[in-house]
Amino acid sequence: MFDVGFWELAIIMIVALLVIGPERLPRVARTVGLWLGRARSAFNNVKADIDRELRAEELKTMLTKQVDVPELKQFRDELTSDVASEPSSETAKPTVEPSASTAPSVSAKPGDDERG
Repeated sequence: MFDVGFWELAIIMIVALLVIGPERLPRVARTVGLWLGRARSAFNNVKADIDRELRAEELKTMLTKQVDVPELKQFRDELTSDVASEPSSETAKPTVEPSASTAPSVSAKPGDDERG
């Protein structure tokens, strides 16, 4: 963006030393450094957000292209027709009858207790 070389930085430092003075120069340099760091951090955050949005858009277009594949549409249509032709689970009756081992025992009389 800016092409600042060594000599430009040296001139800026000399002018700053003359204008600000040697007592306040370290504090001003620290403050300028903090502001530059914050600006750089904000710039990097915006850049990361833009990159993230671009990747999300690329994923959306890739998924849209994959959905538009004719073989997948045909496969989806076959699956939906197969599912639609099967009887629903609510109308289907169970075919398994209870066996003797799962049926409750009738031999016990009311009041009989196994405790003795």
